Amino acid sequence: MRDIGHFIGGKTVKGAGRQGDVFDPNTGEVQAKVALASKAEVEKAVANAAEAQPAWAATNPQRRARVMFKFLELIQDEYDDLARLLSSEHGKTFSDAKGDIQRGLEVVEFACGIPHLMKGEYTEAAGTGIDLYSMRQPLGVVAGITPFNFPAMIPLWKLAPAIACGNAFILKPSERDPSVPMRIAELFLEAGLPPGVLNVVNGDKEAVDAILTDPRIMAVGFVGSSSIAEYIYATGCAHGKRVQCFGGAKNHMIVMPDADMDQAVDALIGAGYGSAGERCMAISVAVPVGEKTADLLVKKLIPRVESLKIGPSTDTQADYGPMVTRAHLNKVKDYVDIGVKEGAKLVVDGRNFKLQGYENGNFMGGCLFDNVTPDMKIYKEEIFGPVLSVVRAKDYEEAVRLPSEHEYGNGVSIFTRDGDAARDFAGRVNVGMVGVNFAIPVPLSYYTFGGWKRSGFGDLNQHGPDSIRFYTKTKTVTSRWPSGIKQGAEFVIPTMK
Repeated sequence: MRDIGHFIGGKTVKGAGRQGDVFDPNTGEVQAKVALASKAEVEKAVANAAEAQPAWAATNPQRRARVMFKFLELIQDEYDDLARLLSSEHGKTFSDAKGDIQRGLEVVEFACGIPHLMKGEYTEAAGTGIDLYSMRQPLGVVAGITPFNFPAMIPLWKLAPAIACGNAFILKPSERDPSVPMRIAELFLEAGLPPGVLNVVNGDKEAVDAILTDPRIMAVGFVGSSSIAEYIYATGCAHGKRVQCFGGAKNHMIVMPDADMDQAVDALIGAGYGSAGERCMAISVAVPVGEKTADLLVKKLIPRVESLKIGPSTDTQADYGPMVTRAHLNKVKDYVDIGVKEGAKLVVDGRNFKLQGYENGNFMGGCLFDNVTPDMKIYKEEIFGPVLSVVRAKDYEEAVRLPSEHEYGNGVSIFTRDGDAARDFAGRVNVGMVGVNFAIPVPLSYYTFGGWKRSGFGDLNQHGPDSIRFYTKTKTVTSRWPSGIKQGAEFVIPTMK
């Protein structure tokens, strides 16, 4: 059985104490043991990062970009192997795992532009003999705490911009699927990143708290549930850190009466059930406008949900694979039980799905609820599984109000042929990311990703220009040289009058 330790100071090191189980989601069996870092082990990683960071910050941006380029080259050589490794620990299909890696690499590609992205501003002759300029400088040692559902993408979203900016980085990935983050660190070392600039500490709350309270760590980024995001945001801020946290979601998809219904159904099937619903951008609420639209939508959805192909993560023909752990599977089933008790109509029930030969795996069939109402728990809370709820809206105004008034505000989409309605919706809806005839509106790497309300805590978003702002501090210089300057003390505040 494999033992997964930590990556500290450019070396793989064994854990010094507690361990956790890494399961095979296909069989339910333990496939590896992962070290759970103590406070002392986190402090060792931070010490290595603090020692390595000044020299890395002094490395010019073009040379830092070359490390990013080399990393991209190296990862291509083992792209499929990494995807298989990711799939074996998470449970998502091989093709989905490749997408996980690819969306992370796109942010590395963005970070390759760091010589341009870190350029400051300059104003000549802002006043008589006075020049003004600004520069962006790294924060120092920063950290990222990332979730199980994207073990390649989200670590890369965090660490690539941070390292490109000249920071050293402490990554605490999910202990449920830690192998790919460990390999990413090894590949960065091979790409020329100095030892100690990127450290990986595996662990649980003890490691998280050590990160949040260490005064040498200047900033922390997090993705996970909203309750944990709120805790990390409050604790990190209380310890003087810059903090960026992204939490849960309840993403709605509005289906207007004029929508292409087949296109809308395809979108709901892929966005609602892909990766077994274990995505923060999964569509979990369909909002058809009008009873006629709702009846047609549900009629078309039922056979599609019933015919979903569920298989092991190694099955290239499967629509989705198992969920990450048995505990999470049971949690999702409990939500379905609650929905039935609340009075929602369960038109497709996937709770008793069993896959021959994988009876102990974490598999669940697709579930589809109709007649869900906003007062129900299954509407209010994030389920994070292959469960889609249909909430019928009587008109367009109610359809806009539903996602706008929900406590989560991550993503939302509208399917319509009416450009005026789409434009109005995009402008009015109180949600951070909007799709128009696009079910999963994840922006590309050169735009920023982030939700509103309880989906996001902090002022700056992930990747894109916000990531450079988050991982740097701005210094502004007002410069005047002595030649030709009138002598004498000045007792009033300088102005440009």
